[in-house]
Amino acid sequence: MSEALSVSSSSQHANDQRRQSVKPHKKRWRHDNWMGYLFISPWLIAFFAFTFIPIIASLVLAFTNYDVLSPTWRWVGLENFERMFTRDPRYIKSLQATFFYAFTAIPLRLIFALAVAMLLNTNRRMVAGYRAAYYAPSIVGGSVAVAVMWREIFGRNGLINAVFGTDVAWLGNPNTAIWTLILLAVWQFGSPMLIFLAGLKQIPREFYEAASIDGANGWQQFWRITLPLLTPIIFFNLVMQLISGFMVFTQAFVITGGAPLDTTLFYALYIYQRAFVSLQMGYASAMAWVLLIIIAVLTALVFRSSSYWVFYSSQED
Repeated sequence: MSEALSVSSSSQHANDQRRQSVKPHKKRWRHDNWMGYLFISPWLIAFFAFTFIPIIASLVLAFTNYDVLSPTWRWVGLENFERMFTRDPRYIKSLQATFFYAFTAIPLRLIFALAVAMLLNTNRRMVAGYRAAYYAPSIVGGSVAVAVMWREIFGRNGLINAVFGTDVAWLGNPNTAIWTLILLAVWQFGSPMLIFLAGLKQIPREFYEAASIDGANGWQQFWRITLPLLTPIIFFNLVMQLISGFMVFTQAFVITGGAPLDTTLFYALYIYQRAFVSLQMGYASAMAWVLLIIIAVLTALVFRSSSYWVFYSSQED
């Protein structure tokens, strides 16, 4: 009996010690959590104030006729969405211009970026300087300064006409205006080029040496070694460029303003015109959500197709 009481008391004592050790641990865990939330509170406040709440507000406004000037607004349901596809010919033109730009500029930019990355994938002298020089246009990306420079280069009295001795209105011709913006997008290939270059450096040189011994030429090595092992990088670049391609704004806004004849009226530019020029916030919000759906669907299709053409080194086949 005394032994049982001794065992019971020792067990009770061990439990008390365990509880006492757990309490400080929980207290410290709660303190660390609160300190973490305190440190990220500026980001959380900015996220909710400038991202989350505006997103919810735009979703509500998409079903209204809110026009900024009027203090009241009316719920119109799906009328804004019906208006886009049936009663707004400029909206259809903006879709056509955006799709043409994205499906033309993105492949050309990726092809050019991959070609330059392969040329710079060497250890020769001055190659680091060339990499920096080729990346420089992407640093200023969609800046207004680059857009203004491009507008002057392709202007009636610009550098292109002066060099070739022509008198072509590159930005005023419906057949050439959008191609100047596509050329600008291709010229800013530095970011995907660096990503391709990083991927190329991860491919073991032994693969190329073995292929050379087997008699494979450079073209065969590219198709059989480089391209399959680079498909994850191509997939990443494709997704990122697809998203940015459908959101292009600054170039068209500064260089052409959507002219001529709305051939460069990109989707984001048309949203801006409806929201801040025509002050039709409800209609612009509906357009923004349609753009989100378009990008989401296209991105999902790319992800869906990746299982057929993206090769990972961890895969057996």
